[in-house]
Amino acid sequence: MLELDQSVKTQIDNVFSEQKSKAISLRSSTCAQRLAALDRFEKVFRASFDKIYQAAAEDFSKPEAEVDTGEILTVLTELKHVRKHLKHWMKPTAVRATATMFGTKSQIINEPKGVTLIISPWNYPFNLSFGPMIWSIAAGNTVILKPSEMTPAMSKVISEIVSQSFDTNLVTVVQGDAAVARYLTQQPFDHIFFTGSPAVGKQVMAEAAKNLSSVTLELGGKSPVVIDSSADLKRAANSICFGKFANNGQTCIAPDYVYVHQSVKKDFLSAMTNAIEEKYGNQQDLISNSDYCRIVNQGHYERVSGLIKSAVEEGASVYKGGECIDSQRFVSPTILTEVNPDSEIMQQEIFGPVLPVLEFSDIDKVITTINSNPKPLALYVFSKQKQFTDKVIQQTSAGDSAINATVIHILHQNLPFGGVNNSGIGKVGGLWGFQAFSHQRSIVDDRLGLSDMLSPPYTPKVKRMVKSAIKFLT
Repeated sequence: MLELDQSVKTQIDNVFSEQKSKAISLRSSTCAQRLAALDRFEKVFRASFDKIYQAAAEDFSKPEAEVDTGEILTVLTELKHVRKHLKHWMKPTAVRATATMFGTKSQIINEPKGVTLIISPWNYPFNLSFGPMIWSIAAGNTVILKPSEMTPAMSKVISEIVSQSFDTNLVTVVQGDAAVARYLTQQPFDHIFFTGSPAVGKQVMAEAAKNLSSVTLELGGKSPVVIDSSADLKRAANSICFGKFANNGQTCIAPDYVYVHQSVKKDFLSAMTNAIEEKYGNQQDLISNSDYCRIVNQGHYERVSGLIKSAVEEGASVYKGGECIDSQRFVSPTILTEVNPDSEIMQQEIFGPVLPVLEFSDIDKVITTINSNPKPLALYVFSKQKQFTDKVIQQTSAGDSAINATVIHILHQNLPFGGVNNSGIGKVGGLWGFQAFSHQRSIVDDRLGLSDMLSPPYTPKVKRMVKSAIKFLT
């Protein structure tokens, strides 16, 4: 186990203490004060685009267009959405009295949870650091943010943006490896927001449980795609190609594998080939194509290339791609067929540009297989038949789903986003992000004091009233 230097522990302890004091004063913060903090952040963020592009290219050759769509656009649209709705979200919600509560006036208030921890991943560092940070600040909390050590250039820019935007007692970035993350999760945070793998999510939840800290876990899993014989195959291929190969497949909601009806499998594979070549060019073009990024580090590269190798050894065929270049951490868009369902690539989340394609004739068997696995973060269905899509959606469970599209649901700010069980705990995005960092506190104002009439001493009169209440109210 990695040991943490005492000076780092002291730094974390001091920041936590400062933020704990600040969090108390933030309980009475106004909408205007919270938005002012976010406005300062937005100005610095917008001024940092060039540094963001450069850092993304440095860490894993991420193209500027993908930074724009997956990092910058998502942060700015979330800011706009919060700015538009925060005043309404912060208002108390009046609650109608039930019969047993006659004579009372009640409401629900969204109060800040307090000191919050955000541990963000490496695949979309700005989006998955600043998105939760925005929700936490909007909810009136302080934030300690731990970005990933796997993307050091982007983590450095994150730290620079935060330090220029906030006082340390409101938002602080703590850099470091797994030992730092472990020590942070051991602190008595009021809420912990973690994005990463299910395996690490379990560790975070176990540490949080020791302090009874609430958690939001955005995890992952093997997100399936089901394509029936009626589907628009060109449309399906284009959407799957984008969802799977953008960011080199390193996306938590990327399609992980495909079940396609056997009658259209050949045509679907042909459509996928055309989609890949239209978007990225042929195999030689891919190597020099700046629109196609790389695996984040050598360890992940060896894991992904190893999955391809082991799948082939266990009987799979490389229909498209399969080229790996060690010196560039390059894995071409790869389609595998005849994949052994028991092979390693079908047991773990791929998180890379490799797409197993399996055929089916009986949708009930596909549904049974999906249900036998841990619940995925996303499930996608391509079909023109509502009866088919309804069947797949109703008889499976997943964090979220899209019909005749992949990945776009994460951009819908009027929908909650998040996993279920193995793929996550809690929902975020827009209102749900604000609520994740808020405590919904119930307030009852007993204006008439009628409840006193049913309290001791239990005289014959009181007993009769209790009996009457049971008869009347139930």
